[in-house]
Amino acid sequence: MLNASLRVDAATPVAPVHRRTFGSFVEHMGRCVYTGIHEPDHPTADADGLRRDVAALVRELGVTTVRYPGGNFVSGYRWEDGVGPKEQRPVRRDLAWHSIETNQFGLNEFMTWCRNLDIEPMMAANLGTRGLQEALDLLEYCNHPGGTHLSDLRASHGHPDPHDIRMWCLGNEMDGPWQIGHLDARSYGRKAAQVARAMKMADRDLELVVCGSSGSAMSTFGQWEATVLEETYDAVDHISLHAYYEEHDGDLASFLGATTDMDHFIDSVVSTADAVGARLRDPKRIQLSFDEWNVWYLSRHQAEAAVQPTDDWRIAPRVIEDRYNVADAVVVGNMLISLLRHSDRVTAASQAQLVNVIAPIMTEPGGPAWRQTVFHPFALTAGSASGHVLRAEVTAPVQETDRYGEVPVVDSVVTSDPDTGRAALFVVNRSTDQPVTLDADLRGLAPTGVARALTLADDDVYAANTMENPDRVTPRDNKSAHLDAGRLSVTLPPVSWTVVDLTADGR
Repeated sequence: MLNASLRVDAATPVAPVHRRTFGSFVEHMGRCVYTGIHEPDHPTADADGLRRDVAALVRELGVTTVRYPGGNFVSGYRWEDGVGPKEQRPVRRDLAWHSIETNQFGLNEFMTWCRNLDIEPMMAANLGTRGLQEALDLLEYCNHPGGTHLSDLRASHGHPDPHDIRMWCLGNEMDGPWQIGHLDARSYGRKAAQVARAMKMADRDLELVVCGSSGSAMSTFGQWEATVLEETYDAVDHISLHAYYEEHDGDLASFLGATTDMDHFIDSVVSTADAVGARLRDPKRIQLSFDEWNVWYLSRHQAEAAVQPTDDWRIAPRVIEDRYNVADAVVVGNMLISLLRHSDRVTAASQAQLVNVIAPIMTEPGGPAWRQTVFHPFALTAGSASGHVLRAEVTAPVQETDRYGEVPVVDSVVTSDPDTGRAALFVVNRSTDQPVTLDADLRGLAPTGVARALTLADDDVYAANTMENPDRVTPRDNKSAHLDAGRLSVTLPPVSWTVVDLTADGR
């Protein structure tokens, strides 16, 4: 048994808990859209062909924003293909994922789905094969009230009221050679700046996200951010970050420590953005949109893609449908801890993706929908985190890892909402084989009781949920949680994620 301690500084909160932290991502990729959220022939489908069983799980998950329609897909997308009468919509090849796009689900169907679920849309514009004029056309179609060609066209398509989309991504992963229309940093920065300035001429209150690096391992990382922001700093509000992690060759300890890399990634982008702002003598602070993050077994996907026939063009093929286990869920919970901890600069995030494709929700065509293991830490964090993020100082033993050196076995963040009298502690035990007793000094919150303590863990860290056994892995009551005179004691099993909800005066 290991021992760790935690002390909360309630006097100096980090930042508010941003509801946009709990965003997701829907891309026209694999079965995310078709047989995921949209399946007209499904027994639960509504009049718009949207699966009600999936919608119920999305509500339970607590998703607040959704980025759409990509992802790599957006760099070849013609938005006009997905509006108007469905029988007139063209069928296209999608080069990004080597599949056939029917366009039976498009912009207006997405907006209807968002409205039904009270989700804020985050729209991505194609800066790969398209540019300034097409972005302005899309903006006019979406947001102008009426009386112009494209706003009237939207009305003729059954949507007289503007969609009023506030947050827009200026392309996707334009640093990546795999991206259709890939550009170097200077060329992309100038293109993005041109589009951003024109979009804000049309609507000055838009929030624009410029592409950062598609991963911190990119050879251009750092320099890409600096160059792009030199061109766009005055015109944009956010810069994007993307990160995926996986277990390599049975190295569980390194996998569990991966969030230390995420922390460093965030800190590095913040430093770079602030340095550019200082050089430009611009007092504005660029915020971070971590609009792709998750566990993704990318090496497995690359191996599978290498043996796929290149002439096999299919509609909604089964692509990167990773089946997540307990260890994956613990890492996802830890990534949410990192995002919350950096709420002073990470003001939006999107877990990629929502359904079937590296997703918390899985479906079968014509069949059920169920929760993957990673569903639970997301849903519980979205439901429990409120108010402000507080500084949590953790003292814990370390675990040696091959990839990240010494990593503390315990990581945690605390939120507190004096208006509701609620507080929550989120904590992971990254030890591969040792339980930890955590002593948390919460006296600054004036806690009055433990409302709930739930732990996600299992004797088999590779246990997963399946269609046949959808509740194999679920969070369970942690009966060890005990509060005494403002100090919380809780035992954390190895490879576990825990949330403790507290009632508190919040003084």
